[in-house]
Amino acid sequence: MFIVLLKFAANKARAPELMKGHKAWIERGFDDGVFLLTGSLQPGLGGAVVAHNTSLPDLERRVDGDPFVVEGVVDAEILEIATSRTDARLAFVLG
Repeated sequence: MFIVLLKFAANKARAPELMKGHKAWIERGFDDGVFLLTGSLQPGLGGAVVAHNTSLPDLERRVDGDPFVVEGVVDAEILEIATSRTDARLAFVLG
């Protein structure tokens, strides 16, 4: 399981013009069964993604394709979690 932090960077002002592509990137992540959750980092720091069902190299390639990352709107950090225990509702992430 992975947490992807997308923290606003130098080109934050370009976010509105790139939002359509960023939303399409998010939609692909859900359609591909990789993204479990997306949301905003508060207060207005950027965004976050919870991902699973992928490898670190594949997720890095996916994140590198986000228009926000490509254009320097955000800096991405990927944190890998080696899950060992979950609530029963999340048992599928133990894979």
